[in-house]
Amino acid sequence: MNWSEIAPAAATLFLVMDPLGNMPVFNAVLAKLDPRRRSAVVARELVIALVILLGFLFAGNAILGFLQLSQSSLSIAGGVLLFIISLRMIFPDAATDEAGDVEDPFIVPLAVPLTAGPSTIAFVLLLSSSRPERLLDWSLALVLAWAVATVLLVASPHLLKLIGARGSRALERLMGMILVVLATQMLLNGIRDFVQSL
Repeated sequence: MNWSEIAPAAATLFLVMDPLGNMPVFNAVLAKLDPRRRSAVVARELVIALVILLGFLFAGNAILGFLQLSQSSLSIAGGVLLFIISLRMIFPDAATDEAGDVEDPFIVPLAVPLTAGPSTIAFVLLLSSSRPERLLDWSLALVLAWAVATVLLVASPHLLKLIGARGSRALERLMGMILVVLATQMLLNGIRDFVQSL
């Protein structure tokens, strides 16, 4: 296992999952549940998200082959998606999430799209297609990122009380700024690969 590649992949996946930005949404959606039930629902939804992401990781090459997508197009699309997501993290909408009235959500919106969203799926597909022989390493990176996100989201009621709404927004914007750089690099890599393939 090459930890010099696993660690950056895990860190990027963690940033893309955006657990700090999702904490207020998770708490709003689950506000009507008692604390014990809330933890069980969060754990269930995050396990579903992990299964979905592992499915895309291992079926990535088959999906890309079936859709006849190239590596460069996936890099460019993933970079654009990450860029949009990161801009929303830096400049969040003032509108509140409409899912706050759901008492016991199943899959939507907590598992998909909040955790296993389009940008996370695109990055997982990019990992599996660029280095398919490293699927075990990418699986470990995904599980590590998911584990840290799970701990943060399960403990989110206490963390939100500790850092407050302003601290949560500041951390989300910081993560968004890091993602902008990663998205730009992914986009440039896709453009480079496309130009070299001409």
